Amino acid sequence: MNKQKKRLVIAMTGATGAIYGVRMLQVLQHQDDWEAHLVISSAGLVNLKYELEMERAELYALADVTHGINDIASCIASGSFKTEGVIVAPCSMKTLAAIAHGFGDNLISRAADVALKERRKVVLMPRETPLNLAHIRNMAGATEMGAIIYPPMPAFYNKTDSLRAMVDEGVGRILDMYGIDTGLFKEWNGLYTHS
Repeated sequence: MNKQKKRLVIAMTGATGAIYGVRMLQVLQHQDDWEAHLVISSAGLVNLKYELEMERAELYALADVTHGINDIASCIASGSFKTEGVIVAPCSMKTLAAIAHGFGDNLISRAADVALKERRKVVLMPRETPLNLAHIRNMAGATEMGAIIYPPMPAFYNKTDSLRAMVDEGVGRILDMYGIDTGLFKEWNGLYTHS
């Protein structure tokens, strides 16, 4: 009997940081028990091309299932379709606002809304700086509804100068929230070893 794979929605918007969504999809390709569902906005596609010189077909090849941004009849738009949740990486301020206010104007905000109402894990990687008060309030609102706000802020204690290592740490820590062991980051054990 075939075991049902766990499903995870990876959503990408037009904020800078397309590498995070791409890297998550690459890592999930090596997780036999997981099925990646991808939805990307039109601005996300523009950013994908600009930042990574990557075409839509190359991105789609990394996902198990792809969904159109305006396909509100998609399976991931319904709570009856079981997923482990949604990761929006990167998350634009527009998408953050839509999620924080339950404004399901496209499949990304609708999928996140569905996951929140079903009490599934939603992780948002908002990318903007500096933040204005509306951004901060929208992060607070999304958090109050159960979302996890995870800005793509690099850790420096791993003493790397590699962009890839910085991205991998964030990706690894987010996927770890879903119980996916990627080996992409080291657990902090303090400054001193204990014998």
